[in-house]
Amino acid sequence: MGFAVRILILEDDPSIAFDLQAILEDEGHEVVSVVSSLLEAYRHLDDRLDCALLDIDVVGGKSFGVAEALLERHVPFAFVSASRPSDVPESLRQAAFIAKPFEERTLLQSVGDIAPRPLPCH
Repeated sequence: MGFAVRILILEDDPSIAFDLQAILEDEGHEVVSVVSSLLEAYRHLDDRLDCALLDIDVVGGKSFGVAEALLERHVPFAFVSASRPSDVPESLRQAAFIAKPFEERTLLQSVGDIAPRPLPCH
């Protein structure tokens, strides 16, 4: 991909969270935080993030409120979930949706699609 992005991961399954972090860091990205609950996710919303990966069903409920807060902050995100895309509220359906179980290539492609590109140096 050629550029590193700073990513927040909200995932309550430790093995999936570990996989996500390993895949992203192997690609050169910086995982700012890996959190498993809505409460923890809200605490990290004002970190310097380029994008976020959100499981839908996590400790404390569904991550749609976190997604809305990211939208307000203009931080792109993707849902990484075993839920169906139709479970996502209409107001959040423009977000990328990565179905579990995900393939590494699909995950990295989605991050590349949603993450803001740094401006090229001339």
